[in-house]
Amino acid sequence: MMLRALPRAPASSSLLIPRALPSAAAPRSRCLATATLSKLGGERLQPYSSQQQQRLASTHAISNPTLASIEKRYENMPPQEQAEIWMALRDRMKGDWHELTLQEKKASYWIAFGPHGPRKTAPPGENWKVFYWTVAASSLSVLIFFTIRQFARGPPGTMTQEYQEMTNEYLRNQSAEPLTGISSEGYEGKGYVQSKPAEKK
Repeated sequence: MMLRALPRAPASSSLLIPRALPSAAAPRSRCLATATLSKLGGERLQPYSSQQQQRLASTHAISNPTLASIEKRYENMPPQEQAEIWMALRDRMKGDWHELTLQEKKASYWIAFGPHGPRKTAPPGENWKVFYWTVAASSLSVLIFFTIRQFARGPPGTMTQEYQEMTNEYLRNQSAEPLTGISSEGYEGKGYVQSKPAEKK
């Protein structure tokens, strides 16, 4: 009896799903769907901006296993992994430092000021190695110098006392430098004499 009391829906009722929408109805349906999503909170589906993503990332603490014994592992890490850890710590430090964990504080200080890279301390005995090799290289250069000097020619003939005295006499005869030089009155200097007497053969 109840079924008979219910009215039948016409064949053209909106409850029936059409097989295909006309081309003119397609844009209208998309507009209706967009409006419905906006009313139901569709704005939440929009992607976060880079600033919002950075803010969300900085609110999560870095896990302790990632930062455990960082002072022993940091030197052997690939450069990409080192950069990722430092960027994560940098983002964390942009927020409230009271929210940093103890491991994050230790890792941040060690990466910023720890003895690694250019600040790495010299290994034991390195100063003695530098001193030893410096002395060895200097001694070798002196030895090579005197070895070459043994096979070099003697001083030229102009580097003798006799030749330089003859040069002084020649300049006096030519009245060279008559005011204050070798030809001046009362000159008592050595003139061009600067070498020892020639060795007698």
